[in-house]
Amino acid sequence: MSEPGGDSLTAIFARLIAATGPISVAHFMAESNARYYGTRDPLGTAGDFVTAPEISQMFGELIGLWLADMWIRAGRDEPVHYVELGPGRGTLARDSLLAAKRFGLTPRVHFVETSAALKARQLELHPTAQWHHDLSTLPALGPLLIVANEFLDALPVRQLVRTGEGWRERMVGHDGQRFVFVAGSQPMDAALPDEFREAPEGAIVETSPAAAATIHEVAGRLAAQGGAALFIDYGSGQAQLGSTLQAVRAHRKLDPFAAPGEADLTAHVDFAALARIAQSRGVRWLGTVPQGHFLRGLGIEARAENLAAFAPEHAAAILSARDRLIGEGQMGALFKVMGLAAERWPEAAGF
Repeated sequence: MSEPGGDSLTAIFARLIAATGPISVAHFMAESNARYYGTRDPLGTAGDFVTAPEISQMFGELIGLWLADMWIRAGRDEPVHYVELGPGRGTLARDSLLAAKRFGLTPRVHFVETSAALKARQLELHPTAQWHHDLSTLPALGPLLIVANEFLDALPVRQLVRTGEGWRERMVGHDGQRFVFVAGSQPMDAALPDEFREAPEGAIVETSPAAAATIHEVAGRLAAQGGAALFIDYGSGQAQLGSTLQAVRAHRKLDPFAAPGEADLTAHVDFAALARIAQSRGVRWLGTVPQGHFLRGLGIEARAENLAAFAPEHAAAILSARDRLIGEGQMGALFKVMGLAAERWPEAAGF
């Protein structure tokens, strides 16, 4: 990378680092994704990545049926609110709400979205929705039905590295030609999860204060108002060592430092840590299961067969989409579904 110039985020970061020293991985990731999502619609074959709702309507339909089932068995409390965090183009909400409506669930619609580009796409499908910059302005009365698909993975992660002097925050420096990882100067042992305290030199631990704060707020809302939540993302059911930071552009992985603000930066979600946070707030953790397990439990295989029989000319595409969503070598195993519910709400299908 040559000496950057202009107003690209590469140039801004380089000047900032030159003036004030290395920045945290979390800072690098947060600013990169703020620029990235604020300036484009990244979805679809012409974009950078494709999410499950864009692969098949079956995904959103089954989410909608899950929400309706939970709400009905909880007593049909009104007013009820559908809340989606990072709703993309609004495709998941469209398919979910259409399916839920068949069973009498017609909630008020709320989107937590910070991207002006994506909000414009959502507005086309959901002109009566209410938009929120964060969770703080959601209504305080009535149960919340919360869905977040591929939301947590884009929140900034903090990386800690074990050095010869102890645990330090992993930072981003610039050597005059390119961005490089460097260790910070301040001890970070207090921020380290207990299970990794004795990890060897060179070990890297990721945590996500932003994801933790999101789950803390969601769980508090569910405990106070009632409701249920689904968080769907790629990640692990147990904490693991190592960096999972990656960048995607035009459906290909690239160096996370190659094009800040021009590529989607993500990291794997530590669902085990998030489940503990939710439970500390007095809500029930329904479980964390592979996406394939969850969708099979909701009947995706029968749904796909019925759709294929109804429209045989599209059968191959329908069955291919099913396999992409639940296949072990595709999204079925890597992606996880974590469910949360208020204490008085029922047990859930799919877990």
